[in-house]
Amino acid sequence: MSTSEVLPQGAGYGVVIGIGLFFSAFMVGLTALQARYTGVSPKDSEEFSSASRSVKPGLIASGIVSAWTWAATLLQSSAVAYRYGISGPWWYAAGATVQVLLFAQLAAKLKLNAPYAHTWLEIVAARWGTTAHLIFMVFGLATNLIVSSMLVLGGSATVTSLTGMSTIAACFLIPLGVAIYVVVGGMRSTLLCDYTHTTVLFAIILTFVFTVYATSDYIGSISRMHYLLSEVSQISPVVGNAGGSYLTLRSQNGLIFGVINLIGNFATVFQDQAYWQRAIASRPSTTVKAYLIGGLAWFAIPFAFSTTLGLAAVAFTAVPAANSLSQDPLSSSFIPMLAPLSEDAISEGLPASLAAATLLGKSGAAALLVVLFLAVTSATSAELIAVSSILTYDVYVRYINPKATEQQILRMSHAGVVIFALVMGIAGVIFYYIGVSMGWLYTFMGVILGSAVCPIALCITWKKANKVGCISGALVGFAAGIVAWLVTTSTLNQKVINVTTSGGNYEMLSGNLASIGVGAIISTAISLIWPDDYDFASTRAINGRSAAISRDANDELEESEDEKKVPDVTVSSVSNEAQIDPELDPVGLNKAFKFAARASIVLTLVLLILIPLPLFGAQTVYSVTGFSVWVIVGIIWTFMSAFAVVLYPLWESRAAIRLISRGMIKDIFSPGSGKFVAPPSIKEPGE
Repeated sequence: MSTSEVLPQGAGYGVVIGIGLFFSAFMVGLTALQARYTGVSPKDSEEFSSASRSVKPGLIASGIVSAWTWAATLLQSSAVAYRYGISGPWWYAAGATVQVLLFAQLAAKLKLNAPYAHTWLEIVAARWGTTAHLIFMVFGLATNLIVSSMLVLGGSATVTSLTGMSTIAACFLIPLGVAIYVVVGGMRSTLLCDYTHTTVLFAIILTFVFTVYATSDYIGSISRMHYLLSEVSQISPVVGNAGGSYLTLRSQNGLIFGVINLIGNFATVFQDQAYWQRAIASRPSTTVKAYLIGGLAWFAIPFAFSTTLGLAAVAFTAVPAANSLSQDPLSSSFIPMLAPLSEDAISEGLPASLAAATLLGKSGAAALLVVLFLAVTSATSAELIAVSSILTYDVYVRYINPKATEQQILRMSHAGVVIFALVMGIAGVIFYYIGVSMGWLYTFMGVILGSAVCPIALCITWKKANKVGCISGALVGFAAGIVAWLVTTSTLNQKVINVTTSGGNYEMLSGNLASIGVGAIISTAISLIWPDDYDFASTRAINGRSAAISRDANDELEESEDEKKVPDVTVSSVSNEAQIDPELDPVGLNKAFKFAARASIVLTLVLLILIPLPLFGAQTVYSVTGFSVWVIVGIIWTFMSAFAVVLYPLWESRAAIRLISRGMIKDIFSPGSGKFVAPPSIKEPGE
């Protein structure tokens, strides 16, 4: 079937523009409610960029899930499921979950060593100076650019395939609506948007899950899915899989993808300001909790989604079409509902969209279009506010106007959002015209970004980290990754180097391993030979004075609310409670770091070694019972994740919801009486 005919072109524009503007208006209205009934307003730069560093763990976890759910999360995970069978969903989900879990350690160290920093680059500058700051800024902005390009490429490719909408128009319109509510509401608005998108995302994913495995006339049960996958394994065996089966974790190419995925995603988490931004916005006492919950909750999204639609796309090649002359998939007169896809189509992430359209027709295509759009826009909002913070604090304030006023900083923050929204669209168009797909870019990112992962982690966490060693590791590792990638491509492809030949598994694997490996070895070795002895005093002093003033103001506000017997003045888990001294107690934060280290390392070992490697070595091809356990565990995990990032934030913010509701009711019966009034001792932002 032609996916360009599933939905009319107007549906594409309707979703991209209509839903985009709807969410923008919704978030603008929610921001106005916050300002009126809680006194929380993004009129100062601290609130705009970091939500006053007071967000509770449920909302941070929801924001992490949303920011880490790219177009690639839904499309590329389904593509690897289509290529490698059930190993694809596991290696995609596990290989991109452990970074968030391990990042909990960095988040704890951030609160301990630089509690008032706006960006991770400020920490690099305070510790190692301008040269290191500029070098790592290039890596950081390159990470944001590549992530944003993948968002735009994946989103526009699917919108075009489902509706025929212009790819160029989609590249520019996707960031447009997002930029509106980010400019108006800042970080707090972004987190609230994340929560809303995550809620819809889980609802639609569960709809697809139960349609495929319970109600569909074409599949409708786990046993039927098992039968169809077994049939396809006979028609077109998977090269490198045990028995050529889609129902095994013994997948050579799946394992190779897992390694590439693991390395590349270290770069896009550790170097992406979006994840540091959430750690900065989080309350110190609950930062680690937020990242552990967020990482485990996110695992369910690519795992359940690709186990559903990715495998459904495979299964449909063994389901007879209405005009098929034979019901036997092995017969020459058999016509499948969904013909096998080309490598280009798989790389563009189309198995999911084709499966959704085949499964439910226009409603399936529309549901996928909505969920993909929400995923893309939510991650886009995270990238916009992240890059805005870098442009504001690491470029404008540091190098252009060190004495910038509060209003100048706020204006620059707004301008940074708009500037990067345009850059996202332009980058997407450039990559589209040179023939780079989302799948190619996804596996390539570790080649050029991986070398800086270890140096950055050492800078934040290790007092012995050597400046020269870490800078050298990042630069030499980058060069080693490029050289290894190109040499391997040339060697394996008769010296032909182009987008097609350079995108193979072994080519990308060599570049990824060389980049992160050389960077880690050099930075660690030099630091051990010539160790620094840094006390982190200069990083703890970053923005200390302004933060202290803000904290004092919040303390007064909190006392006033206590007098009113209002336990919380938050909106959707966002608290105005100050970062009081007990939360920044070094003993407590060190305990949090040790807990984060133990928990994240244990979970990493479970996800990457204890579960998959024994199953890989066993060469087991799952029976119906084994496959049923696999699918059911995924469904249960999805429900638990939904509870953690959809219901838990509501429970956290129950007092805030009551506060806003009470204010609105007062305004209805006595206009003006419900408005929040700050204590006289607290000045309005900007005064």
